[in-house]
This record gives sequence, structure tokens and C-alpha cells, in this order.
Amino acid sequence: MKKYLNKRTVVGGIPFDSKREAERWGHLCILQRAGRITDLQRQVPFELAPPVKFEGSSRKKPAIRFIADFVYRENGARIVEDVKSEITAKLPAFQLKRHLMKHLHGIDVRITT
Repeated sequence: MKKYLNKRTVVGGIPFDSKREAERWGHLCILQRAGRITDLQRQVPFELAPPVKFEGSSRKKPAIRFIADFVYRENGARIVEDVKSEITAKLPAFQLKRHLMKHLHGIDVRITT
């Protein structure tokens, strides 16, 4: 899905939502090869609310999820990181998901711009 003014990019056969996200992946891969981070993963989903069925609806609405751009370990700590522009980092939908990540999972989402 194309969001805002991002340009989808493919690097090494891996699709990314933006050039900035692809560049960050490359940097994280270098850090992992150097041993500064471990367990690097992409597009890791976290459930924020389970599926629900509203009265009068014939089907359940899907769960609400936050999909982290990257998850890795740095000095033993689990880091959950999302690449955002300054504008999208301030959007209410992202702020709500970030708030729920802290409340429900105890995870501070690291924003990389």
C-alpha cells in the first residue's frame, strides 16, 4: 500500500514502503554484521485489540495491529523501531498505536526519521 509521499522501493529483492526504510534496513544489516545488534527482523506484527463482532454485523472486524518496521536486540534489550517522517510521526493514528504499544506490551516504539 502506498502511503503519503513515500516511494516503494525494492532492495535485494526485499520490498520496502519507502526509500528511508530501505536505507535504515541497510544500516541495521551492517550493525548486525558488526555484532552491534542481533536478531534483526522486519515487519513484526503486534496485536493491539482482538477481532470483534459489532451488533448488527454479520462478520467480525479484524484485529487492530501495529506492524513494526524493525525489531532487534541491542545490548540485550529488545528494540522496536518504526521509520517515520516528522509529519507521519505526529498523526493521531500512529500516536494512538504507539500509546497502545506502551500500555499493552510495555514497549517504547523507537521512531527513526
